[in-house]
Amino acid sequence: MKATQENLSKEYHESGAWSDVPLDELFSRTAAEYPGRLALVDAPDRATWTGGTPRKLTYGEADREIDRLAAFYKTVGLAADHVIGLQAPNTVDTVIAVLAALRADLILSPLPLHWRQKNVLEALNSIGAKGFVAADRVETRDVGVAARDVAADLFSLRFVFGLGKDVPDGLIELGPMLAEMGNELKFTPRERPDAADHVATICWSRSGEENVPVSRSHNHWTSAAQMVVNEAHFKEGGSLVLPYSLSGLTGLGGGLVPWLATGGTLHLHHPTSLANLAAHANEVEADVVMTPGPLAQTLDRKLTNTKTTLLAAWNIAAPHPTTFVARRRLVDLHIADEFALIAKARGPSAKMKATALGKHSGPNGCESGPALLEIAVTDEVETQTPTLLVKGPMVPDIGWRTLNGEQRRVRWEGTGYLNTNIKVELTEGGISGFGIPGQYALGTGNLETVDVVYASYPGIREAAAFIVEDPVLGARMYAALVPEPGHVPDAGAFFAYLDAEGVDLAKIPHRVLILQTLPRNSDGTICRERLTMRTQRLPAAVA
Repeated sequence: MKATQENLSKEYHESGAWSDVPLDELFSRTAAEYPGRLALVDAPDRATWTGGTPRKLTYGEADREIDRLAAFYKTVGLAADHVIGLQAPNTVDTVIAVLAALRADLILSPLPLHWRQKNVLEALNSIGAKGFVAADRVETRDVGVAARDVAADLFSLRFVFGLGKDVPDGLIELGPMLAEMGNELKFTPRERPDAADHVATICWSRSGEENVPVSRSHNHWTSAAQMVVNEAHFKEGGSLVLPYSLSGLTGLGGGLVPWLATGGTLHLHHPTSLANLAAHANEVEADVVMTPGPLAQTLDRKLTNTKTTLLAAWNIAAPHPTTFVARRRLVDLHIADEFALIAKARGPSAKMKATALGKHSGPNGCESGPALLEIAVTDEVETQTPTLLVKGPMVPDIGWRTLNGEQRRVRWEGTGYLNTNIKVELTEGGISGFGIPGQYALGTGNLETVDVVYASYPGIREAAAFIVEDPVLGARMYAALVPEPGHVPDAGAFFAYLDAEGVDLAKIPHRVLILQTLPRNSDGTICRERLTMRTQRLPAAVA
């Protein structure tokens, strides 16, 4: 299925930004040329946070597993352009499931790991998913059990597959199934004109007031990855440590697809501590290691290989980057939610430069390549902060055929730009990254809807969610609760209630503030700014 307008597709192909090679073919080409090269390696501590023992596969071994699983998908009745959901952490099995889905011409919808059953059900139902792949567990959460319950509530979901060691009854356990069928499963690819132009994934924008499905073709992904590969100097056959899950632009566009494009070794990592990430990168002598931007300076001191490149990811909720002299190559990766990314190497001044408006080809100073992204902002209005506008070969399509997206805040403008609705700060030379510190907490959505969730706790008269700036995460969600007369809320019981209600993990507050009344604006709405100021000025008042 193609979603990009024909005239844009033609323009991107003619510019050289788009190609005829789909993502799974990038892998199969490397497998054909270097079958013995190490392709995928699990984190050594895999068994502590998900089922199964650590695995490692060469390109030849992985290619055969991908073929078998793609054949299995087709055997059970999943056809081209059927949507299949995925919720699983960084393991070799997860990558195989992703690439097999793409090889079988399915459309993959990777879901955030913090989404609970309700969020998963709503998302898969809204896009008409036919299948779902889920891990047995992620740390202490039984993701497989939740997936089984989702299948019971979603009529269109015909197949639910399990990854890991302790897959619950009701799920098709992929590992033993494929091992049992072995070489009997033969995958026969079918001819598909313009295969790289077809939709590969549906990811989810989660930073605004609503979850927006974002459709990306194979070429959208390779254009985004090209920016990263060129600027971070990914070398052919190099090694990458990836601590971001494969559920969006950071993990896929900044990690998985650059790995596919350069045919190297992908070391999968589940973040538990910065020390653990540093130890993993040191052990495998990584050429590139991804890290949250605010942790880049600390990680830089813990790495032993001076030739390792730090790829520091900054999301729209991140704090302003600090200025420091890195001991190795440092590349800042600015992520505009699910809509676009910019990779920029830090210069000798050690200070991050502004992101320029206009066209970006990458790497810095290179004007000969095709423009991969064009940036603008909305016109300044006295009472409104400018928002980010993007267009170009990496910018995805929004909405989905089963959804009505006409009223969404994220929308296409008549100028051809996608208005991301992300607020940005204008500065000398452009904008200071994507987003404004303290304005966003990823995944929280509309705060007014979160108010209702908090206020539903017994004994609470009214409640408000608000954002507090954080030096590492950029922003955290807090809750202000006003109890009924005679009630004294217990913070522990409040958190237990939210957990029992299956509230999205991103909407569970970091801390709780107990007040007698909520501050109000002149129009009667809650003044969240005053709540934020009170909390930042009086941390001891937080329960």
